[in-house]
Amino acid sequence: MADRVRRNQTAITEFILLGFGDLPDLQILLFLMFLVIYITTMAGNILIIALVVTDQHLHTPMYFFLGNLSCLETCYTSTILPRMLASFLTGDKTISVSGCFTQFFIFGSLACTECYLLAAMSYDRYLAICKPLHYSTLMNTRFYLQLAAGSWLNGSLATAIFILFMSPLTFCGPNEIDHFYCDSIPLIKLSCSDTHLIILLDFILACVFTLPPFLLTLTSYVCVIATILRIPSTTGRQKAFSTCSSHLIVVTIFYGTIMIVYMLPKRETLRDLKKVFSLCYTVLTPLVNPLIYSLRNREVKEALCKAVSKCGFHKNMQRF
Repeated sequence: MADRVRRNQTAITEFILLGFGDLPDLQILLFLMFLVIYITTMAGNILIIALVVTDQHLHTPMYFFLGNLSCLETCYTSTILPRMLASFLTGDKTISVSGCFTQFFIFGSLACTECYLLAAMSYDRYLAICKPLHYSTLMNTRFYLQLAAGSWLNGSLATAIFILFMSPLTFCGPNEIDHFYCDSIPLIKLSCSDTHLIILLDFILACVFTLPPFLLTLTSYVCVIATILRIPSTTGRQKAFSTCSSHLIVVTIFYGTIMIVYMLPKRETLRDLKKVFSLCYTVLTPLVNPLIYSLRNREVKEALCKAVSKCGFHKNMQRF
């Protein structure tokens, strides 16, 4: 009898990602829409990376962090969208248990890393605006390299610890995940093991690894805004705010949508709404980041104009 129960508990070898399967008539339209989003996201972020690497004027801590963020966004998007596009096209919504855990590890690591990178970028803006005379000394090459490396390391470490404790869980049915990617909460709900410890660990890891960078980001911008408001001239305030407005918009979209998703009441009627808001920080944020930084940032626009002029399109860019 015990052997039969054990076999039943290990019977599940794959999950079904329901995604947007409740919209069968729109599968082709959704495929085309997300394909355009994926191509645009990849092109925009790769362009930012190329500009940061090739243009000497962008070899500063702020743009180094921006290059890291764009690199992260390309990986972030590629973790979810290709799998989603394939399911739209083929109708195959299955994913192996190991594939699901792998997707969750990569996605979770990158999401956590983004929290730290955004915190590092906000701290960089805090030093540039609130302590301009000490900026070059405090934000030296060694320090910003350590910040970037620490961001990637902490993001991977937090998710690795969580995956390590999740791996012993058994799944004995059902195997349908009502989401478009493998996330921790839907996975835990499907487990037939005792999940009290893993839920507690999820909360502890969120507090230890994601709360500090959020608080650092929040504190940095409170100080930045307070400093900007004390600048006597309107021109000076506008100039100071323009150096951090792009990043502030990105931070607001990222943290705002995450908070909405995880703080909404757990009701069946809000299920589809949560999916829409999940799209905002998994798909929309990587898409709009290059647009926000390129359209609202003079240095990036100048670097883009130089790059385009080298390709022989200088006149077209001037007209634009």
